Amino acid sequence: MNYEVYRLSAGEWLGGVSAGAGLAALTAYVFYRNLVAFLIFLPFGACVPLIMKKRWKKKRLERLSAEFKEGIRVLSASLRAGYSVENAFRASVEELTALFGEDGLIVREFSYIVSQMSLNRPVESLLADFGRRSGLEDVKNFAEIFQLAKRSGGRLGAIMDYTAGVIGDKMQVQEDILTATASRRLEQRVMSCLPYAIVLYVDMTSPGFFDVMYTTEAGRIIMTACLLCYAAAVAVSWKILEIEV
Repeated sequence: MNYEVYRLSAGEWLGGVSAGAGLAALTAYVFYRNLVAFLIFLPFGACVPLIMKKRWKKKRLERLSAEFKEGIRVLSASLRAGYSVENAFRASVEELTALFGEDGLIVREFSYIVSQMSLNRPVESLLADFGRRSGLEDVKNFAEIFQLAKRSGGRLGAIMDYTAGVIGDKMQVQEDILTATASRRLEQRVMSCLPYAIVLYVDMTSPGFFDVMYTTEAGRIIMTACLLCYAAAVAVSWKILEIEV
């Protein structure tokens, strides 16, 4: 599997297009109440599956990163216990299967490495291939360090233990950041929905209150300006919460 590429299923495409059409209809109603506006927004709504694709890909990478952290911890423990590299990977697969199930991403990768090692493929090249496909810098670094440690003939277990600790610390920082910003992410989602909720609430409690904004030229200009400001605010809020380590 190439983790840099995420392919949407038919169900995901259908769900994304439906959500995009619904968002286009809601935006056209809240800001213009015009069928022409809906038709204009509809192509933008069709881009929703692409946005969702990017988010799902990111979530899959986060899942792989978390599972990889456990994977190198288990592998390092097996090496310290005196297992050979091949047996360490086999033992790791069993323990990781108990943790993540047979569908775990790292379980699949380690199982593939074990199967290829039985065909006399060197583990260094298998890890390097995993690093290239993963799209994660930590996996690539681990593959390079593993290759150097194995070639040097040094204390592989100790080196792997130290490497696992360093990578684990970095991933822990990422997890702490996600935990610390979880409430802000929720607030961002709520605030993104608030303009729609306010307009719909006023419509239900005071019908006709916003009619002047949709029937006059000045009102349409103001609503267009509001829509642009709203879109810019949402884009900036997403960017602020994208914190990389």
